Amino acid sequence: MSNPVLIKSDALPQAFLEVHPHNLYLYCKSYAASVRSNTAKTKTRSEVSGGGKKPFAQKGGGRARQGSIRAPHYRGGGIAFGPTNNRNYDLKVNKKQKKLALYHAIAEKAANDRLFVMDSILIDSAKTKDAVAMINALGQRDVLVVKDMIDDKTFLAFRNVPNAYLIESNELNAYLAAAYGAIVMEKAVFEKLTKES
Repeated sequence: MSNPVLIKSDALPQAFLEVHPHNLYLYCKSYAASVRSNTAKTKTRSEVSGGGKKPFAQKGGGRARQGSIRAPHYRGGGIAFGPTNNRNYDLKVNKKQKKLALYHAIAEKAANDRLFVMDSILIDSAKTKDAVAMINALGQRDVLVVKDMIDDKTFLAFRNVPNAYLIESNELNAYLAAAYGAIVMEKAVFEKLTKES
């Protein structure tokens, strides 16, 4: 395993540096919306139990007519305009915007000296302490580790490291890139990313 190399902003293609940050905001908003559990639900007057009998006669009592004691204005009645769990929270983000969001997130890391590249990320010993030593050497709060293809030994080494998250290159997205304090990726992943721009 090679030593990590710090990537500065001037090492990135111009396409990474010209992106408007609003693209990142839109993608992160869409990502957060897509993982919502959508469990908020209240019962309407048709779903609340009881209330089958008309509470009192329509006429002659001097009171306003009532059809059910489960109407919204009654205690224990249904909710008039509450949330339903059939709502779709997904927000559409174009492919181009997703790519631009990732470019901005990576450019931001490079601008703050938090983007590192290594020839290969491989922990042959499969020991967590070796993975921790690698992360601690970077001097960052938490690290997103991007590997081209995850092997079993490296997976085992990073599995229990609390301040590192190991992913494959195809899992890399703008939300993860923005959420972690620093990014360390393999050279092959970095070259592929910069070549696509």
